[in-house]
Amino acid sequence: MTQEPARASRGVVELTVLRTEWRTPHMIRVVLGGDGIADFRDNNDADHYVKLLFPPKGVTYPEPFCLDSVQKDLPRSQWPIRRTYTVRSFSAGLGELVIDFVYHGDEGIAGPWAAAAKPGDVLRLVGPGGKYSPSPDADWHLLVGDESAIPAIGSALERMPAGASVKVIVQVDNPDEQQKFDTHAEVDITWLYRCEAENGDPRAQLAGAVFDWEFPPGQGHFFVHGEAEVVMKRIRPYLLRDRQVHRDWLSISGYWRQGNTEESFREWKAQQAAAKN
Repeated sequence: MTQEPARASRGVVELTVLRTEWRTPHMIRVVLGGDGIADFRDNNDADHYVKLLFPPKGVTYPEPFCLDSVQKDLPRSQWPIRRTYTVRSFSAGLGELVIDFVYHGDEGIAGPWAAAAKPGDVLRLVGPGGKYSPSPDADWHLLVGDESAIPAIGSALERMPAGASVKVIVQVDNPDEQQKFDTHAEVDITWLYRCEAENGDPRAQLAGAVFDWEFPPGQGHFFVHGEAEVVMKRIRPYLLRDRQVHRDWLSISGYWRQGNTEESFREWKAQQAAAKN
């Protein structure tokens, strides 16, 4: 944010694109900065996430941007489209905030924006939120997810102390989507490829890898995030019921759901929560 009206607008931070990089054929890194970086207040969680604000096609907002005014004066159809993304890294000293975007061609909102982003483009966001960082009291760590969880997994690995014992299980489309992680920990990484999923069932592939892994002795700390059906309906019951993992040592949630936009995914989650009450 560079002007006072934005500061009064629910914590909206306005950043500019500094540079972009294709990390893999389907993941784009966007490095953001500019004057507004001074307004970003990181919470230091490994899974720190933000809500990105994208204007609907054909909509231009008055400057300086004020979210409160937009939502007061414009119809809902012209309000910003929100997309939730993990902050891959933040450096106040460098004045840089990094977000990695999964790209599926012209599908969606955020991926196509990232693919077309160029230096000087503006991106507005709200946040961050987050709840997880690796516990220094754990004897070992298990990090599980798909592409959507890679930024948080990478951030967590960078925070692990030297000698920490970490098992990582990551599911991606194919070997071209593998990434390297910087860490001082002792890490064993299993990469799963959907193209090799038995019976064409990637949900069973990821869940099965967790079921088959033998827990070491001692206290584990778990981070399991990704597609909602596999994470919440397959892996979560296994950890809580079958392995008796205490909830205090488990960070688990669905980042997305197959066949849903973020809006319909929020509706689905609300329905699931209502059904439990």
